Amino acid sequence: MDTDVPGTVLKRERTRDAVLELIESRSPGDAIPSERALCALLGVSRPTVRAAVDELVAAGLLVREHGRGMFVAPAKITQELVAGDRALSVPQAAGAWSSRLLEFTTLQAGARVGRKLRMSPAAEIVYVARLRLVDGAPMAIEHLHIRAELVPGLSAQELESGDLYEHLRATHGVHVHEAVQAIEPTVVTRAEAGLLDVPELSPALLFERLTSDTTGRPVEYVHSLYRGDRYRIVSRLALGPAAEVAPDLEGHHPGIPPGDFAHGDPIASSTRGDIQAAG
Repeated sequence: MDTDVPGTVLKRERTRDAVLELIESRSPGDAIPSERALCALLGVSRPTVRAAVDELVAAGLLVREHGRGMFVAPAKITQELVAGDRALSVPQAAGAWSSRLLEFTTLQAGARVGRKLRMSPAAEIVYVARLRLVDGAPMAIEHLHIRAELVPGLSAQELESGDLYEHLRATHGVHVHEAVQAIEPTVVTRAEAGLLDVPELSPALLFERLTSDTTGRPVEYVHSLYRGDRYRIVSRLALGPAAEVAPDLEGHHPGIPPGDFAHGDPIASSTRGDIQAAG
């Protein structure tokens, strides 16, 4: 039996904690000592330091730049979920959000999307792919499927500005009411990695959402891929009664960047481990 294994694991854990302390004492973009310098500073071997650093790089806390060294990674975009009385109240996520249109076309729904939107596979939908950016950095890839009958005249400019739901309400009288959304971990493909500026097979969060209007009619099916190294979800759970607080209608649901649902009807939403309810 290898009795050194527990000690090795503990040493790596302590090394990781020491490097984590260095990260937390610095600002995003600041350099940290090289692996060689960390070995001398912490009195551990190169493989132990490398294992700890690799773990922190994979967690999105450190960034390696070839020929330059290691740096504190940019802060993650945090989205908080707050349990309300009847719905999920969602504060604004950090950063300045913008969009870059990747594709915009009208096509047949097909079997899978048609099933989700409760329409014929031959019926037309508007398909939109857009890259979402925060402070100019790529954060997510969104694929939107919208009933074409609801959005005559929908323009690329409206999609890039993120005012889809406002456009639906003001121009077409479609009042978005409910969003059922699922979140699960995944990894990015080579093509997705190129758009998001991350390595292939990097961790990501997959959002699937079905949006309905006040009559219960499905309006839109969306699946979005968010960078796992830059985006996280925080849940605040109410464990007892509290004073009544007016809902924050300026925020947005995870996977729905600012501009979507921003000024619309309240969202009755549930985060689930599967998409069955949205199918």
